[in-house]
Amino acid sequence: MPSEILEALREVQLPLLAVLLLFGALAKFTSRDASSGLSVLVPERLRRTSALGTGLAETALAAGLILLSGALGDAARLLTALVFAASIVVLLLVRRRDPEAGCGCFGGLSRAPIGWRTLARAGLLSVAALSTLGVEPNAWRVVLDIGPAHVAVLGVELLLLALLSPEPREMARRLRHREPCELREVSERSVLRRLRRSDMWRTNAPLLLDTEPMDTWRHGCRRFLRYDGLRHGRRVDVVYAVRVDGPRRTAVRSVVLDRENGRVIASFGAISSRELQGPPRASTRRGNIPWGVPAPGPARTWRRRSPGDRSWDPVSAEF
Repeated sequence: MPSEILEALREVQLPLLAVLLLFGALAKFTSRDASSGLSVLVPERLRRTSALGTGLAETALAAGLILLSGALGDAARLLTALVFAASIVVLLLVRRRDPEAGCGCFGGLSRAPIGWRTLARAGLLSVAALSTLGVEPNAWRVVLDIGPAHVAVLGVELLLLALLSPEPREMARRLRHREPCELREVSERSVLRRLRRSDMWRTNAPLLLDTEPMDTWRHGCRRFLRYDGLRHGRRVDVVYAVRVDGPRRTAVRSVVLDRENGRVIASFGAISSRELQGPPRASTRRGNIPWGVPAPGPARTWRRRSPGDRSWDPVSAEF
């Protein structure tokens, strides 16, 4: 029985280390915080590059643990142990350079100052990687053949890692005190993805002369993007307001402005893909719709472009 537990202890380190490496790499790829860990020791212009390079190295090590066995597998495991051992030296240098900096192990979650728990965790993971030398299966095979002993050992080790890690406390703090959307960081890529999946983008796309914004700015919970456009031979600005949170259906609004005089041609809070040809018809339930009064539908008003003009433009409520 002791030998079985010992063997399970050695084998279970492979999937555990692989998952931790992949999680750390994903956090570095997605986080915009480049002011912790190894990034503190390099010039500012190279910080983001160093974070991405570290993430790529962790991904390669995880792939080696998952797929390789035999001599190549032992090489990947030894390299993993050396990387964790070297990280202890790096963390000590980072703490000496900036005592308030985090380890950056898991991106923005690792903002707590480097302490003895973080150093002990790196040492424990280095020893865990060394213990896998000579183990026959790779991490993938261990997961497929997992047994009760593996589950028991994994549970105990996860509890130990949780006690040594500042990240669970940071996650709990964020859940208790959620950052207001006015202060929440949001990447330009996620804003563009939300915009281009919206009905607003598809409806106003025929007006756009370029798919890249001319200008962007942030105000409160919304990111604004201004695009160059053309409508009936006149240059226009198509401005989108993208909310950084909330349901996707109502997250995007838009306005079309005449560039020459700044007049609002149309603004939309909810859009219809049907082309509107003229003013709304009279409603039998609400009576005739006078000029400037909201018509039936999603927050839309009809107004004449100018006195005596028979053409109409849809105008919705403002943002």
